[in-house]
Amino acid sequence: MSDAPKNPVRDAILSLTAAKGAGKTIAPEDAAKAVSPENFVRVLKDVRAEAVRLHKAGTISIYRKGKPVEDPDTFKGVYRLGLPGMNDGRREGDGG
Repeated sequence: MSDAPKNPVRDAILSLTAAKGAGKTIAPEDAAKAVSPENFVRVLKDVRAEAVRLHKAGTISIYRKGKPVEDPDTFKGVYRLGLPGMNDGRREGDGG
């Protein structure tokens, strides 16, 4: 086995985005609820921090208004998480 410590937030983000596939995104709340359904609000800040790390590594992308954020350290507002390479989520999503 790997010596890397378990990271349930990272695992949730990676498994949910992989399950959605290319061109689809998940809400950060989905990952938080996968980690702690009853206390997911407390997990949201951890989801955001891990999403930023994964975005910088190129593993996932953070999207705002269907487009990848330019600076993962300073973006604000509602965001979604997905696999890299999605051009414009509004066409693939639900009309957002």
